[in-house]
Amino acid sequence: MTGVHSDMDRVRGERSIGWLSALRRYMAFVAAANLVWEFAHMPLYTLWETGSAGEIVFAAAHCTGGDILIALSALMLSLFLLGNGAWPTERRLPVVAGTVAFGLAYTIFSEWLNIEVRQAWAYRDLMPVIPVLGAGVSPVLQWIVVPLASFHFAMAFPATSQRSETLDPPASA
Repeated sequence: MTGVHSDMDRVRGERSIGWLSALRRYMAFVAAANLVWEFAHMPLYTLWETGSAGEIVFAAAHCTGGDILIALSALMLSLFLLGNGAWPTERRLPVVAGTVAFGLAYTIFSEWLNIEVRQAWAYRDLMPVIPVLGAGVSPVLQWIVVPLASFHFAMAFPATSQRSETLDPPASA
């Protein structure tokens, strides 16, 4: 074995993506997709009717920041519990499933806490609610769709070749 990728990767002709590149791509897509989602589902919350434009923009940006932290925490927990040193070449499916499950579990808890207990926000009648959970369909779908799309984006492109860089500048003639 060389590095974290087996010689079988080369035999199969696969160019695997490194963990750091996958993590960077995943988080970049998570940030962009959650920002879009937060603005898209804002009309399903009462803030849409009661808040000023500035309050709505602030809420979407604030929630996107929280989404980024949730996504990173869910991925790290999943990697610690279900991944290995060769991820994403190995153990990809368990890590993806764990990340979605952890993010979804936290979101359901957070929706309950902030709607029922703290009353920090509220749904409009337009928001379909999952009866047993009391959580809105949109935030639940957000934590299924966005992580899955983000993993797809992170893994979809072949690895780029490593360019050789030297620390010393070339000698002048």
